[in-house]
Amino acid sequence: MKKIVFIMSLLWIGMAATAQEHHKHHYNHEHPSDSTDVFYRHLKLNELTVTGVTGDTKLKHSTAPISIVSGKELRQTTSTNIIDAIAHQPGVSQITTGSGISKPIIRGLGYNRIIVMNEGIRQEGQQWGDEHGIEIDAQNVNSVEILKGPASLMYGSDAMAGVLILHGSPIQPEGEMKASISTEYQTNNGLFDYSLNFAGNQKGFVWDARFSDKYAHAYKNKYDGYVPGSQFSERAGRLMIGLNKHWGHTHLTWTAFHQTPSIVEGERDEATGELVRGEGFTDHGYGKTLPFQQIKHYKAVWDNSLNLPKGWLKAIIGYQQNRRQEFEESEDEYELYFKLHTITYDVRYLTQEFNGWKMAGGINGMWQQSLNLGEESLIPEYKLFDFGAYATVSKTLKDFTLNGGLRFDHRHLDFHSRNFSGVTGSIGAVWNASEHLNVRLNIARGFRAPNMSELGSDGIHEGTIRYEMGNPDLKPEYSWQADLGLDFTSKYVSAQVALFANRIENYIFAKRIDLVKEEGFRTYEYTQGDARLLGFEVGIDFHPIHSLHIQNTFSYVDAQQMHAPEDAKYLPMTPAPRWTSELKYELTHHGHTMLNNAYVALGLECYLAQNHYYKVDDTETRTPSYTLISLSAGTDLNIRHKKMAEIYITAENLLNRAYQNHLSRLKYCDINNVTGRQGVYNMGRNVVFKVIVPIQF
Repeated sequence: MKKIVFIMSLLWIGMAATAQEHHKHHYNHEHPSDSTDVFYRHLKLNELTVTGVTGDTKLKHSTAPISIVSGKELRQTTSTNIIDAIAHQPGVSQITTGSGISKPIIRGLGYNRIIVMNEGIRQEGQQWGDEHGIEIDAQNVNSVEILKGPASLMYGSDAMAGVLILHGSPIQPEGEMKASISTEYQTNNGLFDYSLNFAGNQKGFVWDARFSDKYAHAYKNKYDGYVPGSQFSERAGRLMIGLNKHWGHTHLTWTAFHQTPSIVEGERDEATGELVRGEGFTDHGYGKTLPFQQIKHYKAVWDNSLNLPKGWLKAIIGYQQNRRQEFEESEDEYELYFKLHTITYDVRYLTQEFNGWKMAGGINGMWQQSLNLGEESLIPEYKLFDFGAYATVSKTLKDFTLNGGLRFDHRHLDFHSRNFSGVTGSIGAVWNASEHLNVRLNIARGFRAPNMSELGSDGIHEGTIRYEMGNPDLKPEYSWQADLGLDFTSKYVSAQVALFANRIENYIFAKRIDLVKEEGFRTYEYTQGDARLLGFEVGIDFHPIHSLHIQNTFSYVDAQQMHAPEDAKYLPMTPAPRWTSELKYELTHHGHTMLNNAYVALGLECYLAQNHYYKVDDTETRTPSYTLISLSAGTDLNIRHKKMAEIYITAENLLNRAYQNHLSRLKYCDINNVTGRQGVYNMGRNVVFKVIVPIQF
């Protein structure tokens, strides 16, 4: 297998990155038809609209590197949460703790360097922790914009690595109502979920309601068997009501997200090497076992847009409450209880295009308070106030679009009365050389204030199996990033190349130190130094005939600490180089048969060995290469020319490969004394069945 992968890599090296963009769409609109002609779909690439820069902008005029993941692609993807669903996109990875908790990584950077936007506001759920996931129902996400790098000025501190914009379903057209029922089952961890949705628009009164439920028992692999503590449950609800009128819109949205993930400790029996099972744990049991977390996230958002003669005035205010409890010894008494209150505000004005000019400006920020209500306190209580102001301008010429702007941010943290300020900016250009070729160049300045975990943590992170110590003297991070991209589309081939170089001052990371603060746990302390990250994503989508697609992507990032000794040269938590390939054949296309838009696909995902890791005091270890193979099929079920259902079947890790992802926290669990292997392995073979039933009124 290694020889096959090596030969194919030589043949296809240089083919990767954002090939998926050629099957994507405006975040608020599906393609006119999922069975539209291939050539038409590729030509429409340049007409796609994105929102991540300065309001609605055609993708061909965006100087920033942006990828779009469509609703169709999300529905065809196997995942256990929304970050897992997009983590296979070029340049995007995930830090995992079991199967229910995923944190996004963009081009080697994560944690508070990425902002996740949902319902129009930034998601705030104590994302500083490795064992803290994103509290968002994947069923509520209709499409995703992935903004790579600090190229957008609309988000401020914490957007240094990029922004994930999670869009909900579009508002229904006037006079229409629709409902849907979806369900899914996964064989490996017994995951079962269902989701009910009802939305409509009657004389400008709009609504969208959803309820989702999800359960999973422990996952398994051929080395560890069933992994105790990897089971979880999840329940979520959403209600949006509002008005859409000629003057604009006003929408009020409420969401609730409850999740109960057990915690994988990875402890082993010294004699047998088997994972220790907690009291009450069974292989197929869906109930929680100690230790576990109980997470509740509530959100209320008031979104307003006013149509003015020469532009739009938008105002969004949101309130979020995050409750995170950790139970270690008893199901009735929590040891940790974080309660986080967040108020976000965003007011902006965007002009209509006049003589090729577009301008935008605004202010945004947040107020935040974190309380410790448990017996243990991992980080101190704190209050935070954030303020930012920005202005951007773009000019479209015949074949060129120029874009630039400035932003000022100020953050006050009452911990030691710290204040952090930063001035950021970006300037870029895109050359539409022809109908088929675009060339982009962008240079941006990023800023990030250290978070409370980095400044003041002092305690055991159960989910990460380590004791963490903060550093109150940390300075803010500043970065310079340059991006160069090329997009080419034609009738038979579409290809992209994206190069980036990122220089970060005062890069903050946790390193292991030779100090025992708590028996059985390794001790880590936050430190900082200058860093540089270089990398690329390249890709190609080749469709020699109408129904056949051959897609390949390759992502690579080299992250180094500057002026450091050899064992501290590489930054921790850097994703391994990844090559993905898919051979897809469309059996029926643009037809009126019972099985419409039917396809079969063979996928390959190859992670090369990660030999560049932070070696000091065994903070990290080398990760060998591995290859995963998948097989999938899907179709629309039509009866009397009306779509009655979407059906998808996917077999992930078809060969049941035992592997450890370099970004898996479970890689550093106990050593198996019998086999000599360290840590817990990722999920084995998993067959997924998914059905979506639309109901049109």
